[in-house]
Amino acid sequence: MARKKASSSNAAAGTSSAINGNGVSHDEQVAAAKEQHSIIKDAQQKPWKHAYFKPDLSDPQIVGGSKETALVNYNPGIVISEQGRAKDKKLDEHEGWEFGGPWGVTAMMTLFPLLMYYLWICLWFYDGQIIVPKSIDQIGPFFHKLGKHIYDDAFPTPRALLGYSGLVVFQFLLAVVMPGYEQEGLPVPSLNYKTLTYKCNALSSFYATLVTCAVLHSTGIYRLTTIIDHFGEYMTVSMIWGFGVSFATYFHAVVTNTTHRMSGNFAYDLFMGASLNPRIGRVDLKMWAEVRIPWVLLFLISVSGACRQYESYGYVTPNMAFMVLATGLYINACAKGEECIPQTWDMFHEKWGFMVIFWNFAGVPFTYCYSIVYMAAHPPHYYRFSTPTYIFLYSLLITVHYIFDSSMAQKSRFRMQRQGNLKVRWAFPQWPWSTLENPRYLQTEHGNALLIDGWWQFARKINYTADWTQSFLWGAIAGLSSPIPYFYPLFFLAVLTHRCGRDFERCHRKYGKDWEKYCEIIPYRFIPYVY
Repeated sequence: MARKKASSSNAAAGTSSAINGNGVSHDEQVAAAKEQHSIIKDAQQKPWKHAYFKPDLSDPQIVGGSKETALVNYNPGIVISEQGRAKDKKLDEHEGWEFGGPWGVTAMMTLFPLLMYYLWICLWFYDGQIIVPKSIDQIGPFFHKLGKHIYDDAFPTPRALLGYSGLVVFQFLLAVVMPGYEQEGLPVPSLNYKTLTYKCNALSSFYATLVTCAVLHSTGIYRLTTIIDHFGEYMTVSMIWGFGVSFATYFHAVVTNTTHRMSGNFAYDLFMGASLNPRIGRVDLKMWAEVRIPWVLLFLISVSGACRQYESYGYVTPNMAFMVLATGLYINACAKGEECIPQTWDMFHEKWGFMVIFWNFAGVPFTYCYSIVYMAAHPPHYYRFSTPTYIFLYSLLITVHYIFDSSMAQKSRFRMQRQGNLKVRWAFPQWPWSTLENPRYLQTEHGNALLIDGWWQFARKINYTADWTQSFLWGAIAGLSSPIPYFYPLFFLAVLTHRCGRDFERCHRKYGKDWEKYCEIIPYRFIPYVY
């Protein structure tokens, strides 16, 4: 812990006498960074012959692998150059509108909750089919009918308020008291490159949640089938929480003068967020909400669907078991690799606003589960497959999940290696090839490094490819009788494509010529040799 505090204060204050965890003083770091900058500037002027799978090893910006480190002979941690700091400062200012600006985000905050209600009504009450008014005269009665469904079956009852709120409070208490691992995050530009420490105890909290839910269900105190049987009520409460936390976080940042990268437009700043690193005590709310609420609740919804099938038919279908496995793998991956999350763009750059908050509290758990809701509402013959089909779907799920999990671990642990604070926790399962030994990377003028090894030598967003394939399987497992289970993969494709564009545009502004060189080495975004 002392080493982490020393490196944090060194980054924040820039003291010349501070020594980092590798025994290197700040002056030596700065000298190495200046030498590195000189080498890179010279390298940027030469026509290196970079190609897919064939980076030009004579380029001194290519470091690691079988090649000796040409820029520095020791690991000084992540040292951001003066040019990099100037670019980071520019990126940390509001310069333009995303998502259609104020009107676009207002439409999304208004219409998406309505879309959630509409798709649930179609799924639960109309055999999973898309319903529309058949004539102009029926428009009024049509919306009246939808409103009645919401009032009768999605009103926020005390049962749902207590159940959902109890889960949120319980997850927060677990985040405070459960044992965990202290992980240092990336240097935060807006904090003068100070690093924040995160308590990672999602895995022990998840296991505690499983035991607690098993006891509540088996004793009859709280039957897990309640979630799927009263899905609409819980969904409404989740929306109340999503809106409530969004407004509370926004106004708290304004009152405490901790706003960040503001546009001056209320709707837009509410949507994008006003606070960057909100915390209650030692609990980082952004990371807590990203792992503990959406994926835990989504897994419990899948278990609820399985319990409903078992009580109705005396068995659980392979399709529903698939979703229990799929959601279980996902929450377990997030929990066991929680120490990798502080190394992500979400933590050190994205603000905590409605876009993220509502999605964590309501969007993910109550839209990614449509296949579960459909199967819980329909008999098994609607979505029964052949044995070879089940074998294929299960095998593909395990394969793409392995790629997703290990690729995320590779990049996050590479960043930890660069910081000099890598410590791999044992947590089941530890997939092979999750930690790269002496990985090859492109050293940038900015000071950061771009990984070009492991899974990341195949595509710039290989994790997105694997993640989207998982989402498609989550829809496909429900068969073809209803289009609504495919909402998740279709929506997720749009989200990933948009986010990919945002990330690449920022990276080009941040790294300039180095990003162009990186794209020569890794020309494909998602699918090698295709796109």
